[in-house]
Amino acid sequence: MATSGTTTFNLDVDEIIEEAYERCGLEATTGYDLKSARRCLNIMFAEWANRGLNLWTIKPKTMALTASTESYQLDADIIDVVDAVIKSGSVDYNIDKISRAEYLHIPNKTATGRPSQYFLSRKDSPTIYLYNSPDKAYIFKYWAMTYVEDVGNYSNQINVPKRFFPCMCSGLAYYLAIKKAPERIQLLKPLYEEELQRALQEDRERTSLKVKVGL
Repeated sequence: MATSGTTTFNLDVDEIIEEAYERCGLEATTGYDLKSARRCLNIMFAEWANRGLNLWTIKPKTMALTASTESYQLDADIIDVVDAVIKSGSVDYNIDKISRAEYLHIPNKTATGRPSQYFLSRKDSPTIYLYNSPDKAYIFKYWAMTYVEDVGNYSNQINVPKRFFPCMCSGLAYYLAIKKAPERIQLLKPLYEEELQRALQEDRERTSLKVKVGL
């Protein structure tokens, strides 16, 4: 039996929109229909950031630290810092994440040394606050959870792994049904939630868990 021998299937934005409209029993017949669907996709991707960790959006990043500078602005696409270390020479040192209250109660935030704690202020321009304030140049190495890229042009492909295609199409169909086919909401919403949950459960790290029980 002949097979394609390829695993490169992908969808352009206009194909995703077409699929979603078909699931609503509709067609996108005007430019505004396309614009509305693209807006729904961007809103849905923003909502996915509230669902927890999406491993494909976690990216390794580095930032140079300078002496006596305790706060640093991060890239605007960053939602959260998942893990981090301080690099000094060839050695990576652990640095712990602390809360806003814990950072607030540090008496002398300008005390210098190798940073051992950081607080992330999550806002439009996320900012890292370090303690201690660096006593010399270091490298801050971290894994950042980032937003899904904007949809952009209709001929673009989406910054989403293939395993999320089913829930992406189901989700867009549900969002469009709210506007244009309310009679299909009860059908489309459970399907979307089920497929999204399945994709999120699959999108996880696979490591062995070993538990040592002391006697």
